[in-house]
Amino acid sequence: MIDYENFRKSVRDFLAEALTPELRRAGELTTSVFSDFKAALAWQKKLHAQGWIAPDWPSEFGGPGWDIQQRYIFQEECKLANAPSVVMMGIQMLGPMLMHYGTEEQKQHYLPRMLSGEDIWCQGYSEPGAGSDLASLKTSAIRDGDDFIVNGTKIWTSMAHHANQIFCLVRTDKDVKPQAGISFLLIDLETAGITITPIVSLDGQVEQCQVFFDAVRVPCANLLGAENDGWSVAKSLLEFERGGHNFTIDVKKQLRKIHDQTKLTPWGEKTRADDPVFRHRLAEAEIDAIALEQTELRIKGTVEAGGNPGALSSLVKVVGTELGQRLNELSMDLVGPAASPQCLDALDPYYEGDAPVPDHALTAMAEYINNRAATIYGGTAEIQRTIIAKKVLGL
Repeated sequence: MIDYENFRKSVRDFLAEALTPELRRAGELTTSVFSDFKAALAWQKKLHAQGWIAPDWPSEFGGPGWDIQQRYIFQEECKLANAPSVVMMGIQMLGPMLMHYGTEEQKQHYLPRMLSGEDIWCQGYSEPGAGSDLASLKTSAIRDGDDFIVNGTKIWTSMAHHANQIFCLVRTDKDVKPQAGISFLLIDLETAGITITPIVSLDGQVEQCQVFFDAVRVPCANLLGAENDGWSVAKSLLEFERGGHNFTIDVKKQLRKIHDQTKLTPWGEKTRADDPVFRHRLAEAEIDAIALEQTELRIKGTVEAGGNPGALSSLVKVVGTELGQRLNELSMDLVGPAASPQCLDALDPYYEGDAPVPDHALTAMAEYINNRAATIYGGTAEIQRTIIAKKVLGL
């Protein structure tokens, strides 16, 4: 029988030793799902050396073989210790698809490189004319001998400017219904004909890019799953993207930050910690966080038993992202005008100068702006509600 308290202690001991001040600072200053890339890669290498980089993976593929409770404890302790986030599009999303749909050659080649950080993956789904209506995508892949010739573009491609690999949905048959003519390709971003254009966000940071494909040759061996059946792979992957993220752990970190901010924000001769109206708003959010955590644990139990998240992944995507936005609003309410200055230099974990605002206000605006997209990426809240209505409510 596993001693979970002892396991938690071993995780805390590892974090205390492995997290340098720079890595902790990178975690503290993370204002989206992505941390500073240099810090994220350094942290990935430490986790890989420890054998802990892919907590959800089975041991046969290089994971630690943890049960559901160990995985949750590990992720919670990392977040609360301010460990930086690792770029997880490969490990969290593509990895399970390779295990299920990949050939032996694909598994042996890609999975170890994914764990080590030798390959950094990004996701090529959305297009300028195909976002929520993903099945209308137009990026084409036409067979030419042993290759596909890929033409088209992908947009809102997170971390493409740091990645060296991309998994893409491409149209391989235009003469059937849209979902039936899509395939799933693994593409090396260093291939001739690929151009990556960064997109500067409202917070001044670059996380998204547009990727252009101009007669790009991709070996047919890079097809994941059957040709024209990429929609099946895509739907399964989206369930892991929406349900594989622990929103509650992010919420716990944000709640802790808000509690600290209430003690530092004046309210007459007292602080906002004494404001009954604000305390009521905060308590409502904390109750919703408890309900969200229970639902996420149900999903983890389903996956542990061999199932997939199903429509529950849509439920936690809606609740988790909207709750996160509510907490951002509470934080902005507390910080007030101190959130106004743009602090790009001070948000760099390696910055050594003075910040133009108090430390407790430094990330508030960037978090608020960045998180407005949370109810859009990974499938909009409207799309998720439609899935819930059909699959859960039977409407």
